[in-house]
Amino acid sequence: MARGKIQIKRIENSTNRQVTYSKRRNGLFKKANELTVLCDAKVSIIMFSSTNKLHEFISPSITTKELFDQYQHTMGIDLWSSHYESMQDHLKKLKDINRKFRREIRQRTGESLNDLSLEDLLRLQEDMEISLKIIRERKYKVIGNQIETYKKKLRNVEEIHRNLLHEFEIREEDPHYGLVDNGGDYDSVLGFSGGGPRLLALHLQQNMQPGLHVGAGSDLTTYALL
Repeated sequence: MARGKIQIKRIENSTNRQVTYSKRRNGLFKKANELTVLCDAKVSIIMFSSTNKLHEFISPSITTKELFDQYQHTMGIDLWSSHYESMQDHLKKLKDINRKFRREIRQRTGESLNDLSLEDLLRLQEDMEISLKIIRERKYKVIGNQIETYKKKLRNVEEIHRNLLHEFEIREEDPHYGLVDNGGDYDSVLGFSGGGPRLLALHLQQNMQPGLHVGAGSDLTTYALL
């Protein structure tokens, strides 16, 4: 049974379109390879799919550049000259922009001002005043952030100070706490060296009898305050 003729038009279904593209591309590359082997021809095929994927076939005996060079020589045209000229024009524009920016930078540092007119000088002054305003606002913001940081640190220190005072007041109200000066015989009794604390808090346990000698294993607890 003869195969029906396929109408040549765009396939609307994207999946079917991609499948058809892959099958026909492979078939086209196969025919190009057969033409290269059978006829010793130089064949190059460049294809882009609807998803912008590049697929290329080139005869093994030649590179793409060599094939384009041979095409230019045969046709008597230069495919690269127009592209080179376009690149040169783009490079010239970039150099002009770079030269302009460098001149503006020098002018903002007080250089290259001799060729400026009064209008140009006024415009430059206005631009620098706007820039100075932005810089000043940024500076004040940074200073404000630093002040807030210092305030937070100060609040933390004050909180620690209040907690220490509160704890000290509680110890003063406890009848089992007593303050002694770290001097005289207390160094040997409590085991502190000459460079130890000067002020101690002593906590006397309930079961400790008056006149009991303080020694190893005693119920006397000491706290260094200063």
